[in-house]
Amino acid sequence: MGFKCFRTSIAWTRIFPQGDELEPNEAGLQFYDDLFDECLKHGIEPVITLSHFEMPYHLVTEYGGWRNRKLIDFFVRFARVVFTRYQHKVKYWMTFNEINNQANFHEDFAPFTNSGLKYLPDEDREPVMYQAAHYELVASALAVKAAREINPALQIGCMIAMCPIYPLTCAPDDMMMAMNAMHRRYWFTDVHVRGRYPQHLLNYFARRGFTLDITEADRQALTEGCVDYIGFSYYMSFATKATEDNPLLDYDETTSLVSNPYVKSRTGAGRLTRSACAIR
Repeated sequence: MGFKCFRTSIAWTRIFPQGDELEPNEAGLQFYDDLFDECLKHGIEPVITLSHFEMPYHLVTEYGGWRNRKLIDFFVRFARVVFTRYQHKVKYWMTFNEINNQANFHEDFAPFTNSGLKYLPDEDREPVMYQAAHYELVASALAVKAAREINPALQIGCMIAMCPIYPLTCAPDDMMMAMNAMHRRYWFTDVHVRGRYPQHLLNYFARRGFTLDITEADRQALTEGCVDYIGFSYYMSFATKATEDNPLLDYDETTSLVSNPYVKSRTGAGRLTRSACAIR
C-alpha cells in the first residue's frame, strides 16, 4: 500500500504488567523488537506513542491512576527502558495520546482512559482532572529529558485530539466564548511546547480557588522537557454561542456547542472524517 510510516503504541502492560515493577518483561520487549524490525525491513518508519489508553489497571486500583504523584516515576522508568531498547529502531515518539480528552471531566470515559481516574460520587471532578493532567505533563517532560540523555537524535512529541471551535456569530460574546472554549481544550499544548502554564489558566485557577500540587522541581522539569513536535487527530469542528447560563469566564462550554453550519460533512452533525497529522 506504499506506507512510509506506521503509528502505534507500546502497551505499558507488555513491558511492566503491573506498572510498578522494577524490572521489565523481556518477552514484551522482544515482541516490539520483532514488530519494529518488520517495519524497518519494509521501509516503514515506526512512530510510537508511550501511553495510548492502556495504562496497567493495577495502577488504577492500587494508586488511583494519575491522581497519584507516584505514577510519574513509574512512567519515566517505562520510558527509559523503551527509549534505551529501541533508540536505534525508533526515532519519533509521542508521550501521551490525546492528553486533552480528559478535559471532558463531566463524563467518565475520557478521564478513565486518559488518566485511570474513577471519580467518587460527590467529588469535585475538575481540580482532580487538572492535578492528574499536571502529573502527566511532568512525566512527559521528564520522559523528554530522559530521551535526550539516552540519544539526542530522538524526536519526542505530544499528541492531542483536535476539534476546532468557532464562534457561531460575530457577536463579541460568541467570540469570547469560542476563545475560552479553545483555551480549555488546548492549554495542554501550551505546557508541552512552552514549558509553563498559560496565564489564562492560572487566572482561572485563582478564580475557582484551585490549589494544585506543583513543586519547583515540577516547574523546572516542564521548562527543560519541552517537546519537539505536536501530533494531533482531527475529528470535527464545532461552533459555540454564549448563553445566559454559561458565563464567559467559565471554561465549561459543553452546553453551548453546536454543529458548525458552515462546514460540509460526510457524516452529519458537522463532523468530518478523522485524520492524523503532526507539526514541528
